Amino acid sequence: MNPLNPKKLRLTKWTAVKPIAKQKHFLVSRVIQPELETDPVELVEIESVFSKATQIIQWRDLQNDEVWRQGWV
Repeated sequence: MNPLNPKKLRLTKWTAVKPIAKQKHFLVSRVIQPELETDPVELVEIESVFSKATQIIQWRDLQNDEVWRQGWV
């Protein structure tokens, strides 16, 4: 997998390997900025394409091939 830049994750598409609450396809809807600008980005908000439900995850979790696949597979 290509290295991910947290600042460029917004609106990227992801597929959950194991569906989460019967949802499989997600979109990074927001990159959550840290309180201090000098701190690194750690969290992103993902949104289910079907139900529009959102959840906040660590952006590094998206690099785990056992949990997430980049794109809509």
